[in-house]
Amino acid sequence: MAALPLQTVIGVVGTGAMGAGIAQVAAAAGHPVRLFDNRAGTAGQAVDGIRQQFDKLAAKGKLSQEDAAAASSRLTAVESLQELADCGLVVEAIVEKLEAKQGLYSELEGIVGPDCIFGTNTSSISVTAIGSALKRPQRLAGMHFFNPAPLMKLVEIVSGLATDAAVAQTLFDTATAWGKRAVHAKSTPGFIVNRVARPYYAEALRLVQEGAADHATIDAVMRDAGGFRMGPFELMDMIGHDVNFAVTRSVWGAYFYDKRFQPSLLQQELVEAGFLGRKNGRGFFDYAEGAVRPEAQAFAAMRAPASVAIVGESPAAEGLAQRLHLQGIDFSRKPGNDDERIAEAGEAVIYLTDGRTAARRAAQNGIENTVLIDLALDYTQAKRVALTAAASAREQAVQDAVGLFQAAGLVVSPLKDIPGLAVMRTVAMLANEAADAVNQGVCSAGDADAAMQLGVNYPRGPLLWAEQVGLPAVRDALAHLGNIYGEDRYRISPLLQQRIDEGRKFHE
Repeated sequence: MAALPLQTVIGVVGTGAMGAGIAQVAAAAGHPVRLFDNRAGTAGQAVDGIRQQFDKLAAKGKLSQEDAAAASSRLTAVESLQELADCGLVVEAIVEKLEAKQGLYSELEGIVGPDCIFGTNTSSISVTAIGSALKRPQRLAGMHFFNPAPLMKLVEIVSGLATDAAVAQTLFDTATAWGKRAVHAKSTPGFIVNRVARPYYAEALRLVQEGAADHATIDAVMRDAGGFRMGPFELMDMIGHDVNFAVTRSVWGAYFYDKRFQPSLLQQELVEAGFLGRKNGRGFFDYAEGAVRPEAQAFAAMRAPASVAIVGESPAAEGLAQRLHLQGIDFSRKPGNDDERIAEAGEAVIYLTDGRTAARRAAQNGIENTVLIDLALDYTQAKRVALTAAASAREQAVQDAVGLFQAAGLVVSPLKDIPGLAVMRTVAMLANEAADAVNQGVCSAGDADAAMQLGVNYPRGPLLWAEQVGLPAVRDALAHLGNIYGEDRYRISPLLQQRIDEGRKFHE
């Protein structure tokens, strides 16, 4: 199949932020676009707003004056659904209610031609369920843009049970022609992004609930070590807790209350208190005028240890060695050993977390001065590292470990001795969920990674990230988390285990 030709009229129903954004994208791509909203005068206001956006783009040199004027001329506000009769594609961006979407497309079936495609922009409602009310459900597919639609590259093309494969491919090709990165998905709860992203919020909420650290510290660790653009708590505040909690509950219920998607009591408390985030001035953080933003916790400056040995050639060990070299810190090298330590610093024996607590690792290794560090996206570029120590570790050992990483140019944040720390447990869960989505035929591995990078700005696709950490290491972290918590929440995806057994990666 091919993209819809440029002469195809695109109808957009619903002219809020998403509808207006989709209309802007279609008009900029060269299509005539008709906008409808059941609120009188709203479509005309949306057209005026989109034209202003084109003018701003031209003023910034991102669009020529001629192209801006041409795109603006392709926009038309209409006052009735009947004026969409000759559309070749109608995209709805109305309220997220099943009955409303079913009613709209049922009415449109009696207006548009038989070849018109329906593209619902739903973010969480079953495409199969929407299509069940239609006489020809094969013409309906999800065309899920991300906000703001003109800027965000991702579009999820979602096939319901009755969707014609040719229709899905036409939407895929059309979105690509509009400059987007389209991905195919099956109509399952959350599609790709809203499903795979749940652990980013859920694990952070668990960390706070278990006293691992405060919100600001966890956010800083996820940004400065994990490479995420925003920490989970500031991101939830930006999204709005009413919205984020509702999506989590929707996905949880749709999966028959699978523990993996269980909502957090902490977030429920915020919603019940009316602390919804930035939108009303209070969430995990206070956004009132003059409010002081809490700072992330960090160890005070400590002296570098007198002796340092880098052990093995893991990414953590090599990254630390490179940083020490750049800082002019002397160190020796030792070959890797069975207990997978990455460094010895004064009295401290330092490991990358593997999902066990430092206390359990110390007991099992017989090394009382066990210190753990968290995963980092890139140890050579990270600004911060999270660190914990076994209760048996002497204070000097902790100081030696902290002094080592500070000498390497890193801010060191303390975490309670909690399984998997912050970045490792989050990345392991994100990768596990992505692997399950692939295993269940929701999407391909490549589309899962692309969706998470482009839809929610993750620094790396979770499956590729897992491959770089090492699939066995991710599996082991999940196994240790499951063993300590005794919860099905951390069960290992069969596909992740299969790839390990086969000696294969997801991207081959």
